Amino acid sequence: MEETVKFDCRHFLGDRPCAYGGECAGCEHYSPMGRRLLLIKLAAAGDVLRATSVLPPLKRKYPDSHITWVADASAVPLVAGNPYVDRTLPMGFASWLVLSRERFDETICLDKEPRAAALAGSVESRSRLGFGLTEWGTVRPLNEGARYDFELGLSNEKKFYENQLSYPEIFAAIADVDYAGEPYTLYVPERSVRRANEWAGSVGRASPLIGMNVGAGDVFANKAWTSEGFAALASRVETELGGTAVVLSGPDDRDRASAVLKLAPQAVDAGTHELLDFAALVGVMDAIVTGDTLAMHIAIALGVPVVVTLGPTVGQEIAFYGPGRKVASRIDCAPCYRRECDLEPSCMDLIDVEDVFGALRDVLEEE
Repeated sequence: MEETVKFDCRHFLGDRPCAYGGECAGCEHYSPMGRRLLLIKLAAAGDVLRATSVLPPLKRKYPDSHITWVADASAVPLVAGNPYVDRTLPMGFASWLVLSRERFDETICLDKEPRAAALAGSVESRSRLGFGLTEWGTVRPLNEGARYDFELGLSNEKKFYENQLSYPEIFAAIADVDYAGEPYTLYVPERSVRRANEWAGSVGRASPLIGMNVGAGDVFANKAWTSEGFAALASRVETELGGTAVVLSGPDDRDRASAVLKLAPQAVDAGTHELLDFAALVGVMDAIVTGDTLAMHIAIALGVPVVVTLGPTVGQEIAFYGPGRKVASRIDCAPCYRRECDLEPSCMDLIDVEDVFGALRDVLEEE
């Protein structure tokens, strides 16, 4: 049996026929796994998507490699379906049980957090890159490429002012691959694309459609632009561009969405959607305006022109591969990465609609 069943084939499923449906013996689609790579990037969702930029150079370095990616369950859809990834697993005990019985040629941990580093150290692997754990349970760099990112996290001076590398460049250094400016990619299933196109067709409003992503998570203070700013932008989209402002939001952003819609009743509410349906909606926009958040990364991945408003986070780490503009607050204390802030006016209060609208016009003309 073991002479005819190809256990090392990347198409082998074990409990049912593979996609080609035939017997293993003599199968012309037999594709041995080759060099087995384990990639660990658990969170946050936007960073997981941005980390897919490392896949093309990895495949260029190891053309016949088999890549397994471990991510938090909420971020798995952002990697699943990627043509460079052979298998995607959600972080958790069940996945660890499987991984603990496997052997990898190389494990690459892109996360500077203990649970990811612990997973990287717990699997059998001939070599490890990225981050691991010390005997005290603290994170440490495993290679020279990871050391730069490690030091970046320990020095505000280096992170906020000295560093000029984008995160795709930093990820490539961690993975020890040559980065040639490849964009990160997102696979959006056809059913999600179809729903987004049907929604856009049902709106019956003038183009261009300008997505306004009003939320930005709750990790950092003041990461989202103001409701008043978005409302003023919606008015100018209608009167000066002859287009339609579309309010994009996640389930946790509905209060902000309601506030914007109350101030700008001419805007269209896109509602809330599952992750890939949301991504498809971003994909049908002519441009989007957003904070430094998942919607920004989705737009970049799908080639949608994007304007990003920046307050507490760092702009130089963001790489655009198409039309894109950064509008940074002029406040002296930004960036800061603060979790709480009571300054009035805040950094985002000081971002003027004139600057955002000008950037929006630029990316639309550049498209």
